[in-house]
Amino acid sequence: MSAIDTLPPLREVIATHGLSARKALGQNFLLDLNLTAKIARAAGDLAGSDVLEIGPGPGGLTRGLLAEGARKVLAVEKDSRCIPALEEIAAACPGRLQIIEGDALEVDPLAHLTPPIRIAANLPYNVGTELLVRWLTPKDWPPFWESLTLMFQREVAERIVAQPGGKAYGRLAVLAQWRCDARIVMSLPPGAFSPPPKVSSAVVHLTALPAPRYPANPKILQDVVARAFNQRRKMLRAALKGLGPDIEDRLLAAGIKPTDRAEVVSLEQFCALARGFEG
Repeated sequence: MSAIDTLPPLREVIATHGLSARKALGQNFLLDLNLTAKIARAAGDLAGSDVLEIGPGPGGLTRGLLAEGARKVLAVEKDSRCIPALEEIAAACPGRLQIIEGDALEVDPLAHLTPPIRIAANLPYNVGTELLVRWLTPKDWPPFWESLTLMFQREVAERIVAQPGGKAYGRLAVLAQWRCDARIVMSLPPGAFSPPPKVSSAVVHLTALPAPRYPANPKILQDVVARAFNQRRKMLRAALKGLGPDIEDRLLAAGIKPTDRAEVVSLEQFCALARGFEG
């Protein structure tokens, strides 16, 4: 039996440290250690990797990541109440868990991590999408991370893996699939959490590609996609008219009908359209 296995159950940890979930922090704690272990395994072979975890709370997933052999886990936690519970895990795994109390949107994890790096987290609902977009749009590619294993509301997870032609398909799908392989690897009902959220959740695993699927300038592509989906009910000739008076010609050159709407345009076509604005 490892030292991690001797730690008390999460419900006991929560009671001991008074860790009632706070809605303002987007907290919904996953207490079933079998489920947290399954999420950790979904992150792949962690042996020899550092892992960044955002919002560990009482440390259920943290335990799973360490048990699965992560070389080091860097846990970034905004809620000071959770720090003592995480320190108990650190004491059971000397030198393998570093805890930073702070806002994940403001902390630079690279100062504390050594490649190869993976990210695994039950993301707080209120910052999950913003963090994902940051990780998908770094200045340079490949990024500092090899893979992302992240829990979201089911609706957000479906938007990440969506294909053209449906309501879920949008900016997140294009950004994620341009540079990553993305798939849903787990679904979790509200009852798996404390307190139960109003919606189901899902875990998405994203593996960084060595290079984007199709060539395009990242800033131009992001601008085109944002404009297209910000007015997704409009035909693209109207939604993108701010990009220039010759937008219809540019759309046709990219193989897109000017009367099409954003949700039917493929990733390859968006990249072709973005290339048309280069130079």
